Amino acid sequence: MKSQFTGRLEGYSVGLFKKDLLSGIIVGIVAIPLAMSFAIASGVKPEYGIYTACIAGILISVFGGSKYQIGGPTGAFVPILLGIVLTYGYENLLIAGLMAGIMLCLMGIFKLGTLIKFIPRPVTIGFTAGIAVIIFTGQIANFLGLTGIKRHEYFIANIKELVMHVGTTNYYSILIAIISLVIILATPKILPKVPGALAGIVISTLIATLFFSGQVATIATAYGEIPNTLPKFSIPEITFERIQLLIGPAFVIAMLGGIESLLSAVVADGMTNSKHNSNRELVGQGIANIVTPLFGGIPATGAIARTATNIKTGAASPVSGIIHGVFVLVTLLLLAPYASHIPLASMAPVLMVVAWNMSEQRHFAHIVKLKSGDSLVLLITFLLTVFTSLTLAVEVGLVLAVVLFAKRMSEKLVVSKVLPDHSKSSGKVQPNVVNQKHDCPQVSIYTIEGPLFFGAAQTFEQTILNSLHYHPKVLILRMSKVPFMDSTGESYFSNIVESFTNRGGTVLITGVQAELKEALRRNGLYEKIGEENFYPHTGDAINKALSYLDETQCVGCKHFAFRECTELSKPGKPGCLAHEKF
Repeated sequence: MKSQFTGRLEGYSVGLFKKDLLSGIIVGIVAIPLAMSFAIASGVKPEYGIYTACIAGILISVFGGSKYQIGGPTGAFVPILLGIVLTYGYENLLIAGLMAGIMLCLMGIFKLGTLIKFIPRPVTIGFTAGIAVIIFTGQIANFLGLTGIKRHEYFIANIKELVMHVGTTNYYSILIAIISLVIILATPKILPKVPGALAGIVISTLIATLFFSGQVATIATAYGEIPNTLPKFSIPEITFERIQLLIGPAFVIAMLGGIESLLSAVVADGMTNSKHNSNRELVGQGIANIVTPLFGGIPATGAIARTATNIKTGAASPVSGIIHGVFVLVTLLLLAPYASHIPLASMAPVLMVVAWNMSEQRHFAHIVKLKSGDSLVLLITFLLTVFTSLTLAVEVGLVLAVVLFAKRMSEKLVVSKVLPDHSKSSGKVQPNVVNQKHDCPQVSIYTIEGPLFFGAAQTFEQTILNSLHYHPKVLILRMSKVPFMDSTGESYFSNIVESFTNRGGTVLITGVQAELKEALRRNGLYEKIGEENFYPHTGDAINKALSYLDETQCVGCKHFAFRECTELSKPGKPGCLAHEKF
């Protein structure tokens, strides 16, 4: 890992260090209020968020696979971590985070990083928007200054809690929250280089301290003073029973952390025309999440907004991420006593704005307007995230996306019965030539286009077997446009071959692609059909088919494929196929 990190610093100079120093400090300034806000929203003390931003931020930059990734606590984790804290407690959250880190390392080692591309966008947008709703509504109590609120794991229970305590609204808190919100929104327009979240918190805190001292809840009154000391190293008590208990939550943390970190790395690639190493990124995330809980930190992942800020401010290497972590640590040691006086109402708008920005409302609305299968996947994932759990939402969303994809792909499979087109000199086979009065009783030719997989295999089998009721002697399957065949497709394909050959017929295959032929060799179908019955071209298979025909069943045709058949062969009437060589 060391050589990989130093390899990313090849050609590093003092000038590049100055760029990293500036961007690292700016990102550190942005990260501090977010780290505390995410920690509080997750049900833990604000300093644990700062520990996470510091330790995980440094380790992700050192061991990760992206030059520009900034790691730390993120909004996506809020509902997951809050649910774990409420159900299992803070210490078990640390163990779950450590277990998730091990899982992430294993995912990277076994090169599962590329699997991110198989997660449909409607699923990611659906659960991200759902998380945004949970974060936004979770800050209403602090925005209104409500008291006596109990945190619950589920959305409906939290909304009921808000309604029950709306009578405890603190108008001083509302005023401070509005001031903070206005400054957060106005700062980027007036002073683009100043972080809006920091400006909003600092100014609203000063106003609250000077004019409304003791009238609004602060970090100190809610959680105690923030210690201005280094985080203490401590190994949580890990037992087999705890591992069994937390394996599910740990897996959810690992999956969500892996998805978000790789999405962030992809965004960074797009902004810089660079290329990250997805598997190394997972290992880096894993190492960070193994070490951070040992110092009291909560699970971390790549932060898209902070990574984008890092790039926009001129970052040149992973050094900026290291500087960001060091800056957060130094700030903790120097300014922790002052941070304790921040009103909770000042921090609520920070998370509300974060929730709005992460909701991807434009993409959400665009997919919904499509009124397609993707719209259904998006809405179900979104609603399940809000009203049940992220785990169930992602599981159902993925399954539904797979089912809809399989349905769409099954509709792409085309099985057409064909005969040579006599109206054209080329004599190529065409489906429009075949009808009830124009068919061949001894040779059936089918063109198959599309993948033979579980969603389409039954249709493939029924289409062919249902049309073979008159027992032709030869079945020619044109398969040049079949890209692959899964085990279900193999089973139905085998049924057709067995059914046809058991009746004394012969199956000829044409145009099989190399990969599909190799698959048929592996599953034994190639040998069952017989190597001599595979042909590169349809004409070759037709030549072979002629040798199997019974002349007594066909009367009147002189040249197969060049003379039009008028009706099915009957004794004493014009037939369908002659036996002269094609």
